[in-house]
Amino acid sequence: MGSPRTLTKKQVVDMVTRGQSLAEMDMRGIDLSGVAFDGADLRFAKLAESNLARATFRGADLTGASLWHSDCKDAVFDGANLEEADLDLANVDGATFRAANVRKAIFSFTRVSLDQIMQSVKTGRRVRMARGED
Repeated sequence: MGSPRTLTKKQVVDMVTRGQSLAEMDMRGIDLSGVAFDGADLRFAKLAESNLARATFRGADLTGASLWHSDCKDAVFDGANLEEADLDLANVDGATFRAANVRKAIFSFTRVSLDQIMQSVKTGRRVRMARGED
């Protein structure tokens, strides 16, 4: 089985605009900053090491998606399904998670507390990350 080709930002935006599923798509390392993924099907999508700063994921399905080491600064995950999503080493500074499903999601708890994530789920408050330890 050949390895799937990584998509470009234009291809991703076109697919989102047309309401096409991005489930299991490989979008690793792409600059997707500011893209509105609201309501998108991103189940098991590979978004590791991507720039997702200011992107919105309102009501998106990110079940099992990999956002490992991605830049999610000021991203909006309100109402998103993040069950079993991997956000380890992701920058979620300034991100919101109001009413999001974060069950079994993986976060960098050395830099952001579970309490902060849960407060954001309840109130929509922005998450603030601690500076990395040297």
